[in-house]
Amino acid sequence: MNKGTVSIIAIAVVVVAAWMWNESRYYDAPATPALTVVDADGNAVGEYRPPLARDMLAEENADSIIYGMRLLNETARLLPDNVGNGLNCNSCHMAQGKRPLGAPYINTINDYPKFMGRPQAVLNIQERINGCFRRSMNGTPIDESSEEMQAMVDYMDWLRGDVEKGHRVDIKNMEYFKVAEYTPDPVRGEEIYVQQCAACHGANGEGMKDQFGDFIFPALWGDESFNLGAGMARMSRASPFVLHNMPIGVGLDAPLGQITLSKQDAVDVSAYFTVKPRPDFPDKIYDWPGVPKPADFRSH
Repeated sequence: MNKGTVSIIAIAVVVVAAWMWNESRYYDAPATPALTVVDADGNAVGEYRPPLARDMLAEENADSIIYGMRLLNETARLLPDNVGNGLNCNSCHMAQGKRPLGAPYINTINDYPKFMGRPQAVLNIQERINGCFRRSMNGTPIDESSEEMQAMVDYMDWLRGDVEKGHRVDIKNMEYFKVAEYTPDPVRGEEIYVQQCAACHGANGEGMKDQFGDFIFPALWGDESFNLGAGMARMSRASPFVLHNMPIGVGLDAPLGQITLSKQDAVDVSAYFTVKPRPDFPDKIYDWPGVPKPADFRSH
């Protein structure tokens, strides 16, 4: 190859590279809008944007943060001795805990320790995580001092960015439905399930697995689903989650911008699947000690 040919190729490479660099701005995702950080009185004190995954590498505990992210995404595969049903933490915490109205983790570290109504006690973050292992994943707790627990806490701590204790990100979260305000119709809910949900979660609520046996879409009832003690087994908890996050890939607001389910639709379909058979949680008898149990409490 002569020098002239080499020069032409070099110029072509530079031109193509310059074009790709220039065009790349059209293909990058738009910047995430800033969310307001508020103090305990609700006064704005700053702005927050979820940190980018690549920024983990700059952290001193990067290995732990990355491991925590993986554990939350691949809980069943990485912690098979603690997960009893094949679900993952992020089966319910959407977009790795970053999505408004999708059970975000962004305020989790700053919110705990926190008084919880179900045990009528103040729980730390480790106890709260283990509650999900026992209920939502129908499994067993992990050691609070373990590398795995620390990794999940480290990921959530990284996700809060520089929002200090006592402050919160003003991010939209689900408002639990008051059961008495709705008249659920599970028969209509079954029709909605067939039309909107069964393609991913299965005709019999069995979920969808990949070729390796890992869930792509979680089971909504049956032996591989969350148990009677899980929040998602209650209509008041399941309905707002369905409203704002399902069917996956659509939503009420931009940029998804397609309204698919009304509040009544979400109530009806939740009334259909939350009463389906699922694993028992014997310790449910200790929930809400000394106070009335919610109307949608699952006793059987």
